[in-house]
Amino acid sequence: MHSITSQYLARYRRLTDGDDHGPLLPVTGAQRRFVLVRSLDPSGRPDVVPMFHAFPHGTVDLDRLRAAARSLAARHTALRARPAVVRGAPVLRVGEPDVAVTRLESAPGEPPADTLRRALASWDPRGPVLRLLLVRDEERREEILCVALDHAVCDGRSLARIVDELGAAYTGGAAATEPGDPDAETAAYRDAVLLQLAAEERAEAPEAAAYWAHRLRGVHVQAPPPRPARVPAGALPSGSAQALIAAPEDGVPFPHLLDACRSAARALYGPGQVIPLGYPWGGRPSGAEPVLGCFLNTVVFPADTGHVPDPRETADAWWDDLDRADVPFDAVVTAVRAAGSGWTGGLDGLLTVDDDSRRPPLALAGVQGREVHVDGRPVRAPFAVSVTQGARIGLRMVWDRAVLDDDTAHRAFDALTQALRPLEPLPLERLEQPVS
Repeated sequence: MHSITSQYLARYRRLTDGDDHGPLLPVTGAQRRFVLVRSLDPSGRPDVVPMFHAFPHGTVDLDRLRAAARSLAARHTALRARPAVVRGAPVLRVGEPDVAVTRLESAPGEPPADTLRRALASWDPRGPVLRLLLVRDEERREEILCVALDHAVCDGRSLARIVDELGAAYTGGAAATEPGDPDAETAAYRDAVLLQLAAEERAEAPEAAAYWAHRLRGVHVQAPPPRPARVPAGALPSGSAQALIAAPEDGVPFPHLLDACRSAARALYGPGQVIPLGYPWGGRPSGAEPVLGCFLNTVVFPADTGHVPDPRETADAWWDDLDRADVPFDAVVTAVRAAGSGWTGGLDGLLTVDDDSRRPPLALAGVQGREVHVDGRPVRAPFAVSVTQGARIGLRMVWDRAVLDDDTAHRAFDALTQALRPLEPLPLERLEQPVS
């Protein structure tokens, strides 16, 4: 039986008739998932990844920023491409460099965070995949710069490089903005994606399909369906909570974070459930150039809320999962459903982990920005946990208020932090406060 990846490659090759220099590029399994999620969204809304940086008033020269952003897009194929579906096949369509750089105007009395939320909520999927939004915060005498990307063209490794290169292009001017050879970069990008697809095709072995069918046989989505009426009048679409905890020397092992999310899920959905918890994993395939793009698969952890966490047991199972982590998400769902499960691929929660040493702060002409958070944006999952590993461990949890009520979500966040003891949470006021 042909794998999902081999079927996709055959359709892509028929679509391009073997033209390796055309404008249509193949997509990875991760990108297929983002294109599918977008197609199922009634509004066609893509997943958007924003980064927010605060600078003193007068720091940002909009024309200089626009030139730097355009140079960045000219350099990288992923930033010149837009997701599309052509004759049923997801692809990236490569075009000319196009970046939207906009100074936003706040309505009278409107907080800057509301202005940014409003702009991101109106994201037109037909526009550029990289957009820069700038808004004034008169109260703090700052400007907030939002660097936002369509998730289908970026992953965590890409974000760090984008911040670094955008700052270098802005600071260095013409000397730092040479785009290089776009045809060579596009060829390197295509080769990287084809190497990724080859790895995914190899991973879709019958043994791996049987493993995931058994591993996820008991998962069931437990979150109630979204109901906008659940959102209190005047409240933002999502709630959030955050804390810092003291970091062990080597950080918190990933299986411990999975067990902590299991504790949060128990508070949200009750004991005795097996909920699907997704997390990104992966990287550039062996032998590929370090191109910008989206190469992270979504791996599913069956979080049994009736099971007392055993760190060794969780770690052993997780290592077994990683041996099959290259199987694309849609192939995993297909294998589980073929085994008789009713699970259709929905997730009850998400976990992402970031290393703060790998994402340098954005610096523009010697002025270093301060990374801030703009909470309250819509989220794809009922709840999502983000962990920043560094000198201290930053925990942040957001939840969809149309699915979960605030009181229950705060209890789940307390369970999350308690599960990581004996690491003691620091006072919340020690955290950088979100922009409001």
